[in-house]
Amino acid sequence: MSSVHEKDRVGKIEQYGIEHIPEEERHSSPKNLFTILFGGSLTFSIIIIGWFPIAFGLSWWQAASAVVVGSAFGAALLAPMGLMGPRTGTNNPVSSGAFFGVAGRLLGSFLEASASLAFAALSIWTGGDALAGALSRFFGVEDTTVPRLVAYGVLSVIVTIVSILGHANMVAAQRFMIPTAGLCILVGLVVYGRDFDPSYAGTGEYELGSFWATWLLSALICGSTVASYGAYAGDWTRHISRKLHADRSVVRMMFLGGLFGMGGPFMWGTFTSAALFSSGTASADTPYVLGLVEGAPLWFVPALIYLGLASGTAQAVINTYGTGLDTSAIIPRLNRVQATLLACAASAALVYVGHFNQAISAAVGVFLTLLACFSIPWIVMVVVGHFHRKAYYDADALQVFNRGERGGIYWYWHGFNPRGMGAWMVAATAGLFFTSNAWFVAPGATLAGGADIGFLVAGAVAAVLYPAVIWVFPEPREVYGEEEPAVEPVAEVVA
Repeated sequence: MSSVHEKDRVGKIEQYGIEHIPEEERHSSPKNLFTILFGGSLTFSIIIIGWFPIAFGLSWWQAASAVVVGSAFGAALLAPMGLMGPRTGTNNPVSSGAFFGVAGRLLGSFLEASASLAFAALSIWTGGDALAGALSRFFGVEDTTVPRLVAYGVLSVIVTIVSILGHANMVAAQRFMIPTAGLCILVGLVVYGRDFDPSYAGTGEYELGSFWATWLLSALICGSTVASYGAYAGDWTRHISRKLHADRSVVRMMFLGGLFGMGGPFMWGTFTSAALFSSGTASADTPYVLGLVEGAPLWFVPALIYLGLASGTAQAVINTYGTGLDTSAIIPRLNRVQATLLACAASAALVYVGHFNQAISAAVGVFLTLLACFSIPWIVMVVVGHFHRKAYYDADALQVFNRGERGGIYWYWHGFNPRGMGAWMVAATAGLFFTSNAWFVAPGATLAGGADIGFLVAGAVAAVLYPAVIWVFPEPREVYGEEEPAVEPVAEVVA
């Protein structure tokens, strides 16, 4: 049998895709979860989330509290999503076949793949913005089209290479980002601290017309961003052995990674935005990255370029690596490397099309808002199902679809579990009635003062409806293994 050093090693191409990884070949650790979440967040596509509360009109303290509460809420949803990978040896969308059916788990694969594609494009776009701002500041270059296009290409190539190399190389990239990009962040506290005023009172005009609606919107943006990484968690935890690491260490590192690893960069974005707004360097109409460049001394601009380009690459790798896994899950005849190449090509195409067509880049932002209504109830249901089943999974039965076979305890009805699929559709639909974005404001959002609470409603509906459904329509006894369900009765025959 091949050793782990041949399967997943820095400088070598990872051999494992979505197939089950044997316990003896899992040599990652929970601390790598924090490394990935923190190292990949030290870039503008994540930092910019902290800009929104200030741009929405909140004061420094109001914005900071929204970031803390939102990040903590999102981290609480994110943390348990790390528990499936060590048990199933595969990623979370494939693991979700236990609750949605081995064919129904394609829902999770599509959700993760599409979200990853959009986030990868955002990472590369913000990197191009950093380069464009620097060129304008240093050399007075007005037309930055060609440099941006070159930057997009270079970033796309680097992202493709690291993504193809796989998990160990992705972790190594994030480890490199923490001291290097982290130093830029620390120096930035001093640079922008000169203009920072903790008594900054905001613009006086709340985005949604009132304080609480605007504060809630800001907190939800932070929370939904952190929680959205729950779909990726299994990409990393499938390399962790349960024989070596306890569940609590996985949950702890996932939570800390969400609260501090992602919340910390959010807060840096809030801090720098407050400094730029209070000094008059930027306003709500100023693109965040360009405002940073304008408000920085020339000697610090290279650090901003690094955060945009190098760190943006590290963030995009997280997304394209996950997209590659999900693409191979959707098209089983493609191995991980082939699927990753396809995913990276699609990401690069989206970047260039979005550059020349602003409607596309704007649509990506709206798409991510809508995607939260679909992803959060899926995450909630997976967590509920995990604890209801007392963490029992048949790892071999989860691989039926990938092998082109039929049957197994998760086959349910033609490969779909009507209980899970039905509850998810109702929850996602309910969320859409409370969403607010640039395309439309749903009736429920209007009642909430214009706040986009769609994903919150969708998650709440899923948390209530899914347990009710599996109470009224009991699941087959065999899906519980030797365990008894947490509460609900069970059926004795396959549904």
